Amino acid sequence: MRMLRFGLAFVIAAAAPLSATAEISAGYIIPFAKHDMVAAANPLAAEAGLEMLHAGGSAVDAAIAVQMVLGLVEPESSGIGGGAFLLLFDPKTKTTTSFDGREMAPASARPGMFLGADGKARSKQEAIPGGLSVGIPGVVSMLEMAHRKYGKLPWARLFQPAIRLAADGFPVGPKLARTIRAFPRIGDMPDVKAHFYHADGTPLNAGEIYKNPEYAASLQLIAAGGAKAFYTGEIAQAIVDKVQHAPRNQGGMTLDDLASFHALERAPVCGDYRIWHLCSMGPPSSGGIAIVQILGMLQRFPSSQLQPNTLSEAHLYTQASKLAYADRAKYVGDTAFVNVPIAGLLDKTYIASRAAQIDPAHDMGIAVAGNPPEKHAEFAPQRSPVLHGTSHMTIVDRSGQVIAMTTSVESVFGAEVMVKGFFLNNTLTDFSLDPTLDGLPVANAPAPGKRPLSAMSPTIVFDQQGNFLLSVGSPGGPAIIGYVAQTLIGMLDGGLTPAQAIALPRQLNLNGPTRLEKSPENDALAPQLTAMGHNVTVVEGEGSGLHGIKKVKGGYIGGADPRRDGVVIGD
Repeated sequence: MRMLRFGLAFVIAAAAPLSATAEISAGYIIPFAKHDMVAAANPLAAEAGLEMLHAGGSAVDAAIAVQMVLGLVEPESSGIGGGAFLLLFDPKTKTTTSFDGREMAPASARPGMFLGADGKARSKQEAIPGGLSVGIPGVVSMLEMAHRKYGKLPWARLFQPAIRLAADGFPVGPKLARTIRAFPRIGDMPDVKAHFYHADGTPLNAGEIYKNPEYAASLQLIAAGGAKAFYTGEIAQAIVDKVQHAPRNQGGMTLDDLASFHALERAPVCGDYRIWHLCSMGPPSSGGIAIVQILGMLQRFPSSQLQPNTLSEAHLYTQASKLAYADRAKYVGDTAFVNVPIAGLLDKTYIASRAAQIDPAHDMGIAVAGNPPEKHAEFAPQRSPVLHGTSHMTIVDRSGQVIAMTTSVESVFGAEVMVKGFFLNNTLTDFSLDPTLDGLPVANAPAPGKRPLSAMSPTIVFDQQGNFLLSVGSPGGPAIIGYVAQTLIGMLDGGLTPAQAIALPRQLNLNGPTRLEKSPENDALAPQLTAMGHNVTVVEGEGSGLHGIKKVKGGYIGGADPRRDGVVIGD
């Protein structure tokens, strides 16, 4: 097979037969596959997914194999100790559904669990390490639920690539090595130090062989016993022991918490953009609502004003983004606890009223949340610190089944503690660390059994006939919404391929400064945006890890973010 990493003009060739063709256009490698395609954050993970497709597996089967390998080769970003959202298009029924594997707060969670002795919220960095920030992991339950409905291969078969790699070892990838060096504080945590540092205290380097027999043993248990082997028995006991006796910030998770967890199948959030229809993830993710809002507001403006790397695009997009993030911060949370006005936030008349606040010539400053129809309660807007340890994959199988799955341990290396070879998440710090602000409750305050707010935005777009057109998603914490929306605009309004749109220099606004990724294009835009009133911040690199696939005549093309180790492969 040939692995194609896009956004950069090079091909990594392996010894196996070619499985995809490609051409180079405008300096970008454009992959093409006739039958199926996997876009994932690591070549070894993508290969595992393609192996399942070769064996007759579905896109869901491939996603399970990809996830199990990602938990080994990219443990800083996702794994079985975390959670995920999976969006699925079924070509047989032409319907889209979603699976919620978001982590859940244990019964011991309390609204003020992250307040210090002075009654003020602790910093997120202070609250993360240890057991207090760990939510009940959801990804294994979610994948089993999706497999029961859409899987073709035996469950145990899907774990074999990851088990082999964990037992035999694999070369440490550039991103894992880079991340270990970029976050030296993690070396103070015993589990991280034991796995990713040498005896002399130096971290693993790219290319060094890393083995994780503990992870292999855990996967063997889950392969044989299903999700029950994760949520009960020795793995569950090890999770509880680690959470309750962590070296810092001990938590109160119990065996009952784990045994009672269940993933959910939910209706996605959908909307229209010009001639297209799109679906994304609903609450407890804010991603779908925000993306539908952003694109809905931009329909007021012609595509000619939304061309990539133009001043009008950067300005209009960041203004719409501000308005959507303002609504996100105030209204969205777990619908089992908060009566989120989803229909009101997606109401076309409401979205048009928000779009009317966009001045094409001047920045609006800080946006204020609107008053959508069906608003049920008054909440204070939460603050969203930007930390992220997340991954995304997009897969299409031979039947046309499509999955877009965003998966996470929340921050880099999650809670920085490991259990039986995998990291535990720190997803409870995705709750508002302040349960009340300005005398009002926060919709995303902690509570027992509650799922924290997320920005994960796996998205699928359809043409006018309801056929699959493209899919995209990204890691990046709260910035995920911006990464995905900008990429969709690049493909839909700009006519770019997935590879081109994904490689665009990022332009973001989370209802604060306008954040521009350092690039010649953005360097030229910065003074012009400043003249329009933007508070511009230029950053050296963004944390996106976008993956996308698009249906074209005779097959599929795809793209992987050049900022990470991702690849696209297919047949």
